[in-house]
Amino acid sequence: MPNIVVAGAGVSGLTTAYVLSQQKRNVVTVVAKHMPGDYDIEYASPVAGANVLPMSALENSRWERETWPILKKIAVQTPEAGVHLQKSRVFRRQKDIDKLKSPGATFDGLFAENPWYSTLFEDFRELPKEELPEGMASGCEFGSVCINVMVYLPWLLGQCRKNGVLFKRASLKHLLDVTSLTPRPGKVDIIVNATGLGSLKLGGVTDKDMTPIRGQVVVVRNESPHMFTMSGTDDEADEVCYAMTRAAGGGTVLGGTYMKGSWESQPDPNQAMRIMRRACQMVPELTNGQGVRGLDIVRHGVGLRPHRNGGVRVEKEKMGDIWVVHNYGHSSWGYQGSWGCAAGVLELVNEVYDRAKL
Repeated sequence: MPNIVVAGAGVSGLTTAYVLSQQKRNVVTVVAKHMPGDYDIEYASPVAGANVLPMSALENSRWERETWPILKKIAVQTPEAGVHLQKSRVFRRQKDIDKLKSPGATFDGLFAENPWYSTLFEDFRELPKEELPEGMASGCEFGSVCINVMVYLPWLLGQCRKNGVLFKRASLKHLLDVTSLTPRPGKVDIIVNATGLGSLKLGGVTDKDMTPIRGQVVVVRNESPHMFTMSGTDDEADEVCYAMTRAAGGGTVLGGTYMKGSWESQPDPNQAMRIMRRACQMVPELTNGQGVRGLDIVRHGVGLRPHRNGGVRVEKEKMGDIWVVHNYGHSSWGYQGSWGCAAGVLELVNEVYDRAKL
């Protein structure tokens, strides 16, 4: 039985631990500095929206394509997980059309015309002009999900515990430190690195391609009739516009910012005002036309998306005499790619373990 340690307890680490624990031969331990219930600028998962808005290009879409049916099934069959179905609208501004076609455009395939994900959602449709807000060149609508991360992360942890996964808090200086920290006896066979932005400075990894993308949000009690996101704003190049109402009383998340390279942990009141103003303009129903003064604010939040130049890293390597499988660098799509990436990790773990037995 392989003794596996997962480093990191964000959505990627927890989902991976659960998927690994579903294979009964695996003995799984999660070692992490932060756990569900914690709030820290280093811990991005509790701040995320979160939802399913495909951001990859077609050639890199495996992780999102494999995750969507699982999250949809959870929303329909497992209400205690804090995931619910919600219509989503994606708007492409006329003034952004040329910019969206340039290589490396923000959110990659999300705002593409004739997107690959039109075949992913059964109810996908392009919006007729009469349904488009002023200034929009085009847009689309499809049924998606929104996740109450305050419910979902503890639910994932509980599913892991049900399968016998052990959890231990620890601050890691080097990835191989987990070999002496696991409460399980015996040699650690495989380490899964799901430390997110921590991989930038973690010994044994020190991935210089990792960089934060600062996201600021406002959580309000008002409810939106649908999720929406827009291809750009007139305020700042690194500010974005979206809204989503979380399941199970989680409030509505208004965003946001997309500030690459920024480590600032405190909310900017000027950005917060612009976030709220844009959301109210796009969805007047939020406040019945009262604008920003009609918003009932729960809190302001900041999270650091774990971006990796070159894309997500799901691959294996030998570190000393121990195999390591990496699963980090998910940027803005950690939740909506979580189950697909976890399946990719399982494939690599099985490949490593089965080869070791030969």
